[in-house]
Amino acid sequence: MRTSTLILPAALTALLASPFPLAAEEDAMQALFKILLDRGSISQQEFDKLSVLAEKDKKPVQAAAPVRPLSTPISEEPSTLGQISELEARIAKVESETKAIEKKAAALPAAKSGDKWFDRLKLDGYTQFRVTSLLNEGADDIHVPADRSVNDQESLHIRRGRFKIYGDVSDHLHLYSQLDFAGSVFGSGGSLGLQARDLYGDISLDDDKEYRFRLGLSKVPFGFVNMQSSQNRITLERADALNSAAEGERDYGAYFMYAPKEVRERFKELVKSGLKGSGDYGMFTVGAYNGQGLNRADFDGQPHWLARVTYPWKFPNGQFFETSLQAYTGHFNSETKSITTPTGKITPIIDSNGVEDQRVGITAILYPQPFGIEAEWNWGSGPELNADYSAITRGSLNGGYILANYRLKTDHGEFFPFARWNYFDGARKFAANAPVTEVNEIDFGVEWSPWPQVELSVMYTHTLQRTNTSAAPYNLVQDADRVGFQVQWNY
Repeated sequence: MRTSTLILPAALTALLASPFPLAAEEDAMQALFKILLDRGSISQQEFDKLSVLAEKDKKPVQAAAPVRPLSTPISEEPSTLGQISELEARIAKVESETKAIEKKAAALPAAKSGDKWFDRLKLDGYTQFRVTSLLNEGADDIHVPADRSVNDQESLHIRRGRFKIYGDVSDHLHLYSQLDFAGSVFGSGGSLGLQARDLYGDISLDDDKEYRFRLGLSKVPFGFVNMQSSQNRITLERADALNSAAEGERDYGAYFMYAPKEVRERFKELVKSGLKGSGDYGMFTVGAYNGQGLNRADFDGQPHWLARVTYPWKFPNGQFFETSLQAYTGHFNSETKSITTPTGKITPIIDSNGVEDQRVGITAILYPQPFGIEAEWNWGSGPELNADYSAITRGSLNGGYILANYRLKTDHGEFFPFARWNYFDGARKFAANAPVTEVNEIDFGVEWSPWPQVELSVMYTHTLQRTNTSAAPYNLVQDADRVGFQVQWNY
């Protein structure tokens, strides 16, 4: 009888050489998994997972005939060839079952995350540590509503201490919350405490999240600089003309937002690429909000109505350009306090339904690639203290800013030099008695990021004129100079 050594298929040869017995199909599967592990095709974790799944799918099997060592010549007798064919068929079956098990294993993480919604949440934030130096006597009486570090009493100052928790907890629900450990507590004289800045849910109507409702405490979609996070903004504070529309930038509201998938990707790219974007507040947004400001009750029971449309253009060379149009209307109830005058104390009166509060604004942003320019302006009317301090009536307003910046990447980090003109002529409705205010300032500064987690900023401001709205008689400060220094760390 003639015998010879046969050349076996690779998988069969490896399987026969395996130290694992082939007494049953599950043993063959375990042997195949061990071979894949030894060759580096799968990790130890994958091997353990497949072994567990194979154990669960184990079926009773009959013992297989022992297989002779490879070193022994295999006879070409029909019975021996039949055994080889049987083994080849078993290998094919094992490979088929292995693919099915791998498919089950791949589905395990998704199923686990879906069961625990909190596994999908993310945590991050930032802190801003700031000091402002007043450079001349003219700055001693200056008051900047958005920046508590501008005073002659404090030196080192935590401007913001933000912690965010957010994420897609399901295919149709996105949660976002933000706390500020350096927030100013309303009505406490400016003392610091823990304050809710955001707490809202985005409810999407479709899988691509193009159509969604935003409900809760969130930013009011009016003005690019109001929606741009302070974590991304290169100037130390927002321009007064836009921020006066919604100091604190937030309020309780309900909005419908629409943005095609392509536009949403552009909003995301403008932030992730370091171009200082505002984030995704919809290409078209319409809704209502209380109108009284961050963490304040609505005194008149009438919401403010708002609409905004914006579009981020992306040209063939990669340059981004965004244009926006926004408007709102409602009634605002300004707080009233007694004012001491030469003839005695006066407390201004205001209509119980508030004063009509309306604005329309435009935005144009050429993103810094590397040169950029940012401009916004708004016009309207709102609460305003009259000349004799007797009443808060309706007055006109207008103002905005123009900012030029440049993005410079070097081996020592990224630099953003900038210059800004800041102008506002109107009344500050969020201040007690809504006093008339004039702001005309020029800023020069630079932001330097030696590492993504750390940013250093310096900004010099020359005040041509700025009304001190903190208390009557609301003096006009002129020719004041100050410089602010800030360290921001991101986590």
